[in-house]
Amino acid sequence: MNVAAGQAAAAVLFSEKAVRARPAKPAFLDFFAGSGLVSHALADWFDLVWANDVCGKKAAVFRANHPEKPFVLGSVADIRGGGVPAAALSWASFPCQDLSLAGAAKGIRASRSGLVWEWLRIMDGMAAKPPVVAAENVVGLLSAHDGRHYRELHEALVRRGYRAGAMVLDAVRFVPQSRPRVFVVGVDTQAPIASSLVGDGPNWLHPAAVVRVARTMPDFVWWRMPEPRSRPSLLSDVVDRALPCHDAATSQKNLALVPEAHRQRLEACGLDFVPGYRRIRNGRQVLELRFDDVAGCLRTPAGGSSRQLLLVRQGAQWKTRLLAAAEAARLMGAPRRFKLPGSETDAYRAMGDAVAVPVAAYLAKHLLSRLLAERHEAA
Repeated sequence: MNVAAGQAAAAVLFSEKAVRARPAKPAFLDFFAGSGLVSHALADWFDLVWANDVCGKKAAVFRANHPEKPFVLGSVADIRGGGVPAAALSWASFPCQDLSLAGAAKGIRASRSGLVWEWLRIMDGMAAKPPVVAAENVVGLLSAHDGRHYRELHEALVRRGYRAGAMVLDAVRFVPQSRPRVFVVGVDTQAPIASSLVGDGPNWLHPAAVVRVARTMPDFVWWRMPEPRSRPSLLSDVVDRALPCHDAATSQKNLALVPEAHRQRLEACGLDFVPGYRRIRNGRQVLELRFDDVAGCLRTPAGGSSRQLLLVRQGAQWKTRLLAAAEAARLMGAPRRFKLPGSETDAYRAMGDAVAVPVAAYLAKHLLSRLLAERHEAA
């Protein structure tokens, strides 16, 4: 189905649903929807009425888990606002490659991360703009080039009639994976905002990178949410102990990459599972480990170094294996019933390029839904 036909079908489906029964929950749009973890996370507070992504393999995961929801497969550049149904919330997890500090950091106007402007263009063409918007990306959005990329996005939202602010939420507060991400939330300037949702300065949501850029913007909104309780699980609670390791030769080849300082910590750590990534340091490849029973940030397996390794203690020896896609799904907070069709690599990619479920759910519960509730009560 092409984009135009997909938009038309989604609009018809939304219209038919609206005729049958008015949804109890506010409608939301999921741009750059990927495998559908955001759609899953927001389901208790919002009704998904339209989703889009360009990747067919991620679309397969989305459709396997949200078979009744309208999904448009195709480039966001081909979508027109007139074909997108009305919604209270528009969410965009736009591509991060040009903002990642691990990449070339070409910026928010580059070909991939620059697709955020297509999101704004589509909303400009809608009959009514969504009163609440949310965008998600890597911390490089704030820190690269002294915050210039965030300021450009922020100012674009302000010109469109939104009050906006950025927060950093790390998935490690909810799941045993280190995954800090920026969440930019904007609300229509005509909508009321409860005093409990904003502060007059930084709080736990605003690390130094946020504070530096916010201090240069007099219209920055300091969003406020309750601080979550301690994380309930560790990496060792998530891993599948039955999965096989590499053969002895492959394990030894991987272990030979461990730097001496990490090798000494490995012998003394007392853990049964230690995660690591291959990296280039001083012109040579090393396997850097972490010893806090937390996985490193999941990434898409574009190359051999992007797949996270696990060191597994077997008696007095260590062996290695790759982190499995099902384990990656648990580290993203996906439920065990979440389906991962396709190959192991496809499934791992779908998880590594997504938003952690409990993070998006926390934002929906404590901020996004409350912003819309305030608006509804004022009306």
